[in-house]
Amino acid sequence: MDFRITRHSGFAAPDDALDRLLEHLGATRADMSFTRGHSDIRARWRTDAPFGMENYEREELGRSAILEIVRAVCAQTPELEADWYAVSAQR
Repeated sequence: MDFRITRHSGFAAPDDALDRLLEHLGATRADMSFTRGHSDIRARWRTDAPFGMENYEREELGRSAILEIVRAVCAQTPELEADWYAVSAQR
């Protein structure tokens, strides 16, 4: 499943917030890969979710997993704030 990490509109994130986050995320982490898009970070979640699971349930699991990684990276990196970022499914 594909997701987008963007700057959260409700917080005053610096212009380079996405670049700084991607620097600390790296290209892969666990079962996810990250690449820089034009105005976002593209995240691909590779998982074997149960076949009977609804698409919206899979999306929420993936979104939560990515958000958890973003929060962990920000907690370990003083110059980043987790509130700067939003995660959504790419449609």
